[in-house]
Amino acid sequence: MDITSLLRRTPTDSIAPADTAAAGGKAMKTGANDALGQKDFMTLMMAQLKNQNPLDPMDNTQFLAQLAQFNTVGGIEKINTTLAGLGTQMGDFRVATATNLLGHQVLVPGNIARADANGTIEGVADLPEAADSVTVTFSNATTGELLKTSVLGPQDKGLAGFSWTDMPADLVANRTPVRISVSMNTATGAKDVGPSVYAKVLSARSGANGTDLTLNIEDFGAIDSAEIDSVR
Repeated sequence: MDITSLLRRTPTDSIAPADTAAAGGKAMKTGANDALGQKDFMTLMMAQLKNQNPLDPMDNTQFLAQLAQFNTVGGIEKINTTLAGLGTQMGDFRVATATNLLGHQVLVPGNIARADANGTIEGVADLPEAADSVTVTFSNATTGELLKTSVLGPQDKGLAGFSWTDMPADLVANRTPVRISVSMNTATGAKDVGPSVYAKVLSARSGANGTDLTLNIEDFGAIDSAEIDSVR
């Protein structure tokens, strides 16, 4: 009899009389979701060895094969337990991360920004090619009023940073939303470029399985944390 087959028995599985006798007549007490453990396996193995047919005894190969199968099942169960523990730890880590992000600013694709605690607006533009110059305009997002124009010098392909550090006090105090437009001048003419800006994290939530973290960003709503490239 292959003892390892008993490792997966459920309470509704039948156990032959021979099996019961081989186990020394001991009753096996199992709950609704219990499975035989290492101690039960060794008890059954010893009982099988003691009660085996002397004319047809179990050979060493069969014994080692059953022992190896048991070790494999036990190893898989340990791996599953370890993975479940890691999942719980990851969920706790994400909750801690979400807590630390509250009140901070993260870089998100978009053109609406508000002054931070230092009265500054910052962002970047990803230039698809080198530019002779880059123009950044700041307008009141509510009224459309042009507030500031900033012209950057020649820029290489890639990320070009911009900022507005001397914002009027009323815009800072009221945290007025500002719309940002970026255009680049190249040998082939002017091209608009979509900016990314720093925006405030208002709240965060972790998914039911603890693997997803969604941030609620001011002016942008819910954004997956995987889309965030920079935090300040």
